[in-house]
Amino acid sequence: QVQLVESGGGSVQAGGSLRLSCSASGSTNRYIMGWFRQAPGKEREGVARILVGSGSTRYADSVKGRFTISQDNAKNTLYLQMNSLKPEDTGMYYCAGDPASYSAYDSFSPRRYNYWGQGTQVTVSS
Repeated sequence: QVQLVESGGGSVQAGGSLRLSCSASGSTNRYIMGWFRQAPGKEREGVARILVGSGSTRYADSVKGRFTISQDNAKNTLYLQMNSLKPEDTGMYYCAGDPASYSAYDSFSPRRYNYWGQGTQVTVSS
């Protein structure tokens, strides 16, 4: 069982940048890894995901061109580089992972993932 620990959240002004990290306790080389966020009163939503084996990425429309997901396999660490941040990016950000290569759930569905971190808060002020 893999444990995931996020870091790197904080408070920034609109237009600023943050880089989130998610450290895994074991190898995630063939996992699907994702970043989700949840704003108060809203459902958890998928932001970006990567198929670590192939490097294939997918982004939510709301973050395309601003966020970049990446994985350092040597460090078993997932990253989310967030640029041009907007107030609507505010929320708790979670990393998630799953070893299954196939699932009936879409890769932006929280049900796709079995392993979750505790989250790191991102606050963007206008």
